[in-house]
Amino acid sequence: MESISASEQLQGLADEMRELLNPHVVEDVKLIQKGMMLYRQGMVWQLKINGDVATAAVQDVIPVRVELDLNFLGVSECTCPSEGFCRHLMAAFFAAYSRVGSVSEWMEKWREPVHAVTSSAKWGMERARDLVKANGVMKPDYERWVQSFEESFDTLLKSSKSKSPYIIVELFGIYHRRIRAGAPMEQEWRLLYELIGNVFTFKKLAAFSEELGHTEEMVKRSYLHLFQRMIDETEDLVFKIGLQTHPFAFDVFMEKFKNDSSELLTCARKLEYERIYLYRHLWTQLFKNRDWREGEGEKIASLARGLQDWENPIPLLIGGIHQNVMLGNDDQALGLMGSMEDQSITPYMLFWIDLLSQQKAWRRIGPMIELFSQKIKRYMEFLGSYYPCSSFTRLALKAVQPYCTESKRIDLFERMLLQTLPYSFHEYEYMLFDRRQFDRWGELHSFIGFHYTDLPKDRIKLIEKEQPEVLLALLHQSAQHEISLKNRSSYKVAVRHLKKLRTLYKKLKRLDEWQFFFDTLMEKTKRLRAFHEECRRSKLLDA
Repeated sequence: MESISASEQLQGLADEMRELLNPHVVEDVKLIQKGMMLYRQGMVWQLKINGDVATAAVQDVIPVRVELDLNFLGVSECTCPSEGFCRHLMAAFFAAYSRVGSVSEWMEKWREPVHAVTSSAKWGMERARDLVKANGVMKPDYERWVQSFEESFDTLLKSSKSKSPYIIVELFGIYHRRIRAGAPMEQEWRLLYELIGNVFTFKKLAAFSEELGHTEEMVKRSYLHLFQRMIDETEDLVFKIGLQTHPFAFDVFMEKFKNDSSELLTCARKLEYERIYLYRHLWTQLFKNRDWREGEGEKIASLARGLQDWENPIPLLIGGIHQNVMLGNDDQALGLMGSMEDQSITPYMLFWIDLLSQQKAWRRIGPMIELFSQKIKRYMEFLGSYYPCSSFTRLALKAVQPYCTESKRIDLFERMLLQTLPYSFHEYEYMLFDRRQFDRWGELHSFIGFHYTDLPKDRIKLIEKEQPEVLLALLHQSAQHEISLKNRSSYKVAVRHLKKLRTLYKKLKRLDEWQFFFDTLMEKTKRLRAFHEECRRSKLLDA
């Protein structure tokens, strides 16, 4: 009989496995099936549980040894060649768990989302049919539309007994079809109906997600794509509405709609980026009345003053900045941007930079890019890892380039390149070479740590012809690096660099410097006999 602590650890591991393995993902299903087959066929033997670790042998095509960490699943190991969590570890888990619980019951609980989706879909379709019968096709009436959306959402999603994130996608599909079925027949009203329904649903689903206690990771894994789809559809609908002539009755709908759109900033705590993106798009492309924008700015300021200490102020701050930008109040907008922490405001600044560039508002955009260039370095430090930094660098350089080109502010663009190194290396390297600033080009390569053999031969050839002294530092650095590796092949590469160095020093008529450097190098490396042998063989050093 295992100890109580081991039992609790296995129960905890069982819960973790249910969270990690998705019954809707084919690879996860196959992994469990294969592990179950090995376990059911009695292929797990010599199972021992010592403290936090379970060890076992698993007989497969070839026998393997597994080590299952009960606390940190990610460090579990198997001697098979598979990467990650394999069928042998899965089989060992089943064997270990069978000592404290029912494997069959674990499987039933794991499959529960699949059963829940099936039953919820059937239940949702029945409720949707009832709603269609009750409401039918909707006529133009803003309050009735919103009431219908609310009733359909509460009936189809909030009334479901299951709170699993996997259910959301299935029920949302039914809800979405129900909303579309009730759209007005006239084209112009249909587009407005769908737009209002999209934004209402976005807010409602964001708030409902928090009611259910779904974490950001759960949302991302299960139904973040629903929010992204609603954003895409909203952009498309706004564009189509902008192309058509509107009946006078539209104005009343728009005024009510813009009031409700403010709730995007406050309807939830999560999905910050998605909520802000949708809000800014609506207030850029749809709600263009100056009085509306001024009123919205005052409304946001009032809401911000009433925030509690624990509430996230960023959405309201971004909303306030956006209204100032749209009204041309650049001093107020820049003041708010400057007061915010770099990691909070920097990614949102790209939207306004792109917007003003499209409008060719070069005079307005300059101060914003200046502020952006001051904040981006600390934001990159906040991002930390390579891929987010590299991706953001590309977006940032693309955003500021039109202004720098139009205003001939090469100095500002170069400052951006310097602030975003090493992720901007290729753009900066190209710019320096194109401007024939070969000395700075060489310094950049030395700073990044490139070796002479990494450099493009065509560029080396041109620089050697026009400004050969640039290559000296790179060759010195590369030769020292190869010598530090202390093996015969690297010594041979080092000698080739040294011979090239001697040629360049001779071309520059600086042989005295070469001789002093080489003598000093020979003295420092006198214990490296293999290196000295390579120098003699190449006739750098007299025999």
